[in-house]
Amino acid sequence: MSFWKTLFGGGPASSHAAAAPQGEPVEYNGYVIRPAPFRNDGGQYQTAGSIEKDVDGVRKEHRFIRADSHASLEEATTFTVAKARQIVDLQGDRIFD
Repeated sequence: MSFWKTLFGGGPASSHAAAAPQGEPVEYNGYVIRPAPFRNDGGQYQTAGSIEKDVDGVRKEHRFIRADSHASLEEATTFTVAKARQIVDLQGDRIFD
């Protein structure tokens, strides 16, 4: 299956259609973290989510996906929140540049 078919919905129904529901938002230092791990081709859950913040009255969003894989959705969600906190601590508002 080609990359483009998978990206634009031509892939198997199990690829991203089986994506995990987005986790509950977590507030951290003025940011909103939205964990969104998804099941990868190996059957594990991939670290993924977004970090949001209102900057000058405009909602900014930074999406991220990391190489880390996890056996359970709960483990992936917990790690995603920890990774997002680390990103906020290290980069702050620069993530929106």
